[in-house]
Amino acid sequence: MNTVFQYLREFHFPTVIFRLVLAMISSGIIGYGRTRRSKTAGFRTYMLTGIGASMSVMLALYEYEMMNTVWADTVASVGLKFDASRFSAAVIGGIGFIAAGSIISGAHQQVKGLTTATGLFASVCMGIACGAGFYECVIFSCVLIVIALNVMQPLERRYKRRCRNITFSVEFEKIENVSEITNVIKAKNAEIQDIEFERVTKEGDEYPSAIMNLRLSKENVSHSDMLSSIAELDSVIAIEELIS
Repeated sequence: MNTVFQYLREFHFPTVIFRLVLAMISSGIIGYGRTRRSKTAGFRTYMLTGIGASMSVMLALYEYEMMNTVWADTVASVGLKFDASRFSAAVIGGIGFIAAGSIISGAHQQVKGLTTATGLFASVCMGIACGAGFYECVIFSCVLIVIALNVMQPLERRYKRRCRNITFSVEFEKIENVSEITNVIKAKNAEIQDIEFERVTKEGDEYPSAIMNLRLSKENVSHSDMLSSIAELDSVIAIEELIS
């Protein structure tokens, strides 16, 4: 096994192909899970970022190899200095622009795309590792990233729903209806920690809405129980739990 890895770390045409394919496959595995969830950056985006990162590192290795062989005389006469780490640093800095574009501010002050942005960053770092021939890191990190993006998401959502804190957006007919909503909350022995009012427009009509952050009591009151109790009010138009 060590002999195989040692051969693959050598810099020649077969290993160049292997590193590019490995970067494409490993990044594509991560992007496939994002595509299934209809995220902004999906299968092809992750594949391209991984391949591009791998190419940048191999370009640095290629220039280093050439400067010590074919271009050695020119380098000696001119006195050039070479720092291969600058390529990786430039790639990591450049992916910030792409990742920032996937972060958007949605309705009800929700910020979406943070996981997509960090996934792109991790995919680029994995591509850099592919280009550098750090295969052990690529394989292990790919497994960990897939676990973090796909396996941990339902566990995180389940944990948030079992927490005593709940944040939801509720739309109602007029501002006076807030007292009815707060009465239901108090009847459930919940504490209103924060409330922000907004206005929404539907079919040309404006309705008041509020984003409420509650802390549920220690009694057996679930998130769905609280939401359904508020939704039963005649003055409530719509209610939605906000889960980031």
